[in-house]
Amino acid sequence: MLGFEDAQILDVTGPFQILEAARTKAGEPAYELELVAPEKGAFRTSCGLTLTASRGIDEMTDEELGHVHSFMVVGGQGTRRLVQDARVISFIQRASAKARRTVSICTGALLLAGAGLLDGKRVATHWAFAGTLRRDFPRIEVDDDAIYLRQGKVWTSAGVTAGMDLALALVEEDLDRETALAIARHLVMFLMRPGGQSQFSAQLAAQAVEDERIARICAHIVETPRGDLSVPSLAARANMSERTFARRFTEATGLTPAHFVERARLDEARRQLTEGALPIEMVAHQAGFGQAERMRRAFLRHLGVTPNRYRERFRTAKRPIANSIAPEDRRHVS
Repeated sequence: MLGFEDAQILDVTGPFQILEAARTKAGEPAYELELVAPEKGAFRTSCGLTLTASRGIDEMTDEELGHVHSFMVVGGQGTRRLVQDARVISFIQRASAKARRTVSICTGALLLAGAGLLDGKRVATHWAFAGTLRRDFPRIEVDDDAIYLRQGKVWTSAGVTAGMDLALALVEEDLDRETALAIARHLVMFLMRPGGQSQFSAQLAAQAVEDERIARICAHIVETPRGDLSVPSLAARANMSERTFARRFTEATGLTPAHFVERARLDEARRQLTEGALPIEMVAHQAGFGQAERMRRAFLRHLGVTPNRYRERFRTAKRPIANSIAPEDRRHVS
């Protein structure tokens, strides 16, 4: 893994913790991990804590890089500086060419893009930097909603904790699904999110809206997904004409009213599927979709899975812990 000054610490420690926890069927560590940086030694992360690189990038030979299974590049504030650093970009190109798999966490995608490794590919990054990636590297197809994506040997992920979802996906591919699920349970991760799962949360989006009247409408949508959330009804509640409301809503949230309503209903459906045992048809009604088929299409469009599959993933993640966690780690699990 390539770290650097002002890296996001969770981009490093999250995936590393997951990979360190993985064990083979024989109980041996599945991965040998190494953190490198532009220079050997300590470097300060963006939160102020210090990590230590075992080697500098100039110390790594082509022969050594040829034995690398996964070359990972983290994100953080430092990416904006390093994308202009020819020595670092050259190393990324060299390491990626030799490694079997190349991975970026969060804004590490900016560094892979700067190295020309993402041209023609569909990629993920932190939603807040998707526009920057799209503007600076027009030959890349940026999906600013996906948790993580795979394009050939290149994997990219969204921000921070999404790097842990990606790491679980790597473990599942390299070892098996039960091992990945066992690690997720051990780390008290909610569930193994499929890569196509949306980064978007209607509730979080509502909190970020600065227009006070539109913010109140967003809160109303989130709180009453079963209500009449048509544009005429919402515009009347906001005391605006329909045309003015639709324009101001889209400007404030980046989404049309209909799109936001669908996302809010999706959030409610996800909550009900994971917290209860209501039939799918009842969940669709309670979440405001009305019909199960309409809810199914929304799940496929935004999450890449059906409601049944979404519920199944949650229930699978509640199975007893498998023997894939190291014995010394299992004693800490209550």
